[in-house]
Amino acid sequence: MTEQGRETRVPWGIAEVTGLSMVPTLLHRDQLLVRYGSVARAGDVAVLRHPLQQDLLIVKRLVERREGGWWVLGDNPDAEVVDSRAFGTVPDELVLARVWARFRPLTPGRRRTPRYLASWALSCARPVLADRSLSRRLRAR
Repeated sequence: MTEQGRETRVPWGIAEVTGLSMVPTLLHRDQLLVRYGSVARAGDVAVLRHPLQQDLLIVKRLVERREGGWWVLGDNPDAEVVDSRAFGTVPDELVLARVWARFRPLTPGRRRTPRYLASWALSCARPVLADRSLSRRLRAR
């Protein structure tokens, strides 16, 4: 959509997590509330285009600014490496949105007991907070 020669877009959106690279922060099938055009800061979780497959969207933590863009990592050190260790820095124009909150769906096939539903209701929606202690994590990898 364009408005007087410039592109406009909805500032908020929904994304879905696939895979385990962001466990324990995000789980497979979590729904994310994202804000397009937010100022990206080190420690934020963001939705970005994969630098080598730009039709693929990925969710990673922005670790630090380096020459050429953002160094990004997944929160799960045991997951397959699909982050800056494999593809280097991510240019600013490929960082699309900042993740603000996550919503956990009901577990498919699980019996909907009152206890389960109450537990789910208390934990289904949470903000996704920035991790500002990244230098410690960088030294550990």
